[in-house]
Amino acid sequence: MQDEPTPTELIKAVADFLRTEIAPAIKGHNSFKLRVGINALDLVTRQLAFAEAGDTTEAARLKQLLGADGTVMELNGALSAKIASGEVDLNTPGLSEHLWQTTMDKLAVDQPNYASYKRELGNK
Repeated sequence: MQDEPTPTELIKAVADFLRTEIAPAIKGHNSFKLRVGINALDLVTRQLAFAEAGDTTEAARLKQLLGADGTVMELNGALSAKIASGEVDLNTPGLSEHLWQTTMDKLAVDQPNYASYKRELGNK
């Protein structure tokens, strides 16, 4: 195990190299495929940076909302079942806030340049 560079730093360095050195020299369909690859590397970088904290806070909200313990996947399954059965709906205290924050956390990783996401960040 190495201390430096971190996996995030390595992935970012590769993405930056491809973006600045390789992308300008490639044309046509290969240019498109390269941009897809760079976007995938950028997504992995954001996942490494934000996903664990997002999962932790999402699990804490779910535990409070459901009054139960479990993994994020288990708790999301339980919440989905309660919504499907009508036991929980948008009138349930904390649900709409949970759904909103979960959506914002996921957009921070998946689509941080999405115009509506940026607008909502500015409204805070």
